[in-house]
Amino acid sequence: MRLASVATIVAGALIGGPAAGRAGDEVTFKARALAEIVRAVPGMLKAQDPETGRFGEGIWIVTEQNVLFPLAVAWATKDPTNPYYHSDELLGAIMAGGDALIDDQDASGQWEFRKKDGSTWGKIYMPWTYSRWIRAYALIRDAMPAERRERWVKALRLGFDGIARTSLNHMQNIPAHHAMCLYIAGQVFDEPAWTQQAADFLGKVVAAQDKAGYWSEHMGPVVNYNMVYVDALGTYYAVSGDKSVLPALRRAAVFHLHFTYPNGALVETVDERNPYYARTVLPNVGFSFSPEGRTFVARQLAALGESAALSADGMASFLLYGEEGPGVPAKDLDADGDFVLGDRDAVIRRRGPWFIVVSAMRCPISGSRWIQDRQNFVSVYHKKAGLILGGGNTKLQPGWSTFTVGDPRGSSLREGDTNPNFNPPAGLLHVPTKAVLITDGDVGVDFEYGEQRCAVGVKILDDDRIEYRVSAAEPGAAPVAAHVTLLPKMGEAVASASGKGLTLGDEAWAWPAGVAGEWMEHAGVRFDLPPAASVRWPVLPHNPYTRDGHAAPGEGRIVIDLPLTAEAAEQCVRIIVR
Repeated sequence: MRLASVATIVAGALIGGPAAGRAGDEVTFKARALAEIVRAVPGMLKAQDPETGRFGEGIWIVTEQNVLFPLAVAWATKDPTNPYYHSDELLGAIMAGGDALIDDQDASGQWEFRKKDGSTWGKIYMPWTYSRWIRAYALIRDAMPAERRERWVKALRLGFDGIARTSLNHMQNIPAHHAMCLYIAGQVFDEPAWTQQAADFLGKVVAAQDKAGYWSEHMGPVVNYNMVYVDALGTYYAVSGDKSVLPALRRAAVFHLHFTYPNGALVETVDERNPYYARTVLPNVGFSFSPEGRTFVARQLAALGESAALSADGMASFLLYGEEGPGVPAKDLDADGDFVLGDRDAVIRRRGPWFIVVSAMRCPISGSRWIQDRQNFVSVYHKKAGLILGGGNTKLQPGWSTFTVGDPRGSSLREGDTNPNFNPPAGLLHVPTKAVLITDGDVGVDFEYGEQRCAVGVKILDDDRIEYRVSAAEPGAAPVAAHVTLLPKMGEAVASASGKGLTLGDEAWAWPAGVAGEWMEHAGVRFDLPPAASVRWPVLPHNPYTRDGHAAPGEGRIVIDLPLTAEAAEQCVRIIVR
């Protein structure tokens, strides 16, 4: 499919199409995609400064110009329900938005990587923006005045020449996206060297995928950024017809069908880059090219609901490139059972309303701020309560670790430190040196932290109760503790058997052992506590996306600390969904 014929193809696919699809049946989405884009156009236009052509408010960042793509799709799509087809106002806004990008380019075609918090991260060929800009240009170029078009061509060629020379030199999600948009630029500007270079790199992306359907940037899945790889390969397939990428897209779809919670949020337990985000994820167009992927799309749209306002950017790709068609029967996806990832790397156990993830993925600590410590190995989700405990990994925060051996107090983020030493202090182990997955009977993991052996297990009692058990074999001189990380619900009550309680907010607090009494309760879930349990809030992560790693309280965890001693080498927290 060539970009020049996109508008005609989209219009033909839309007319008379149904608005939504069903998992396991014919999956459709294009009519809803157009409706969402049309709904969003007024807000996008309102956000543009007519003097500068920039979109957004406050500190301007180049990715705010990404709306050029959905605006161009609205402009190019002929359909009775689309009032913006070939709108002069829309065309003017798109051209002004591209001009703003040109005005901010440096001599090499890069932009300053600014963030809304005022931080700057150096110069970049911003892939998300270049990919939207080139696709917008492909749709409107024939309607542009010659002088303006020539200015755009010069600026786009400058950027893509830089991408071709500098950006496809290592395997990661950003270069994958760069390759996809370089391929499109090669088509648009008739540069076969670019299309060949991009196709070769994306072939390497396919080869780099794990047989279990995920990509890794260190060790194990990058679950959240897996979506970037799928989007890059899917868009590339749509514009190239290169069927060699289809098996990789299918494997990724199968992976995400399993490693997505019933509420549509991505499973964080095995993610080496990101903690849990409590949001239903809108899939991208790469999932539309296999029956498994279309079922994933249908399930996520159902989780979002018919009334949800969906991303116009994502909908533009679905409208432009997506393939509607049959899904796979979904009856077995939610049935009770276990799904084991890879070579016994992790297991998902579904039993009634429970969705439990246990990981045995371990690796040494990375010096990169982006690669999180593999420290937290169990997540517990319930259909009534959502994600109860787990929440994923971070750095410089042993309080998020399933176990610590040694004194954890010396490992913490220093305020304002933009280049910290991510290694723990001498004498502290907060990531295991060995981990073995247990799936016979109760799910769990047997660990070694140096010479110290520890274990965690989850026993499902019934639809409302589980037991979370931790133990240490013959605790030695170094203190051993387990840490149960509870997901916070800001603004909701924390109650206890002792009568002590509060409303969860930004203020820090700590309850030493015995203060809560026999139980504490938060957000409709009760935790029966052993006598030695203490509780604290907020136990904050290192946020790699802020310059100095600072995090807001809402990003933290309520942590139940359980010391494991010779006298109490095993502890149990019973969890009751009320």
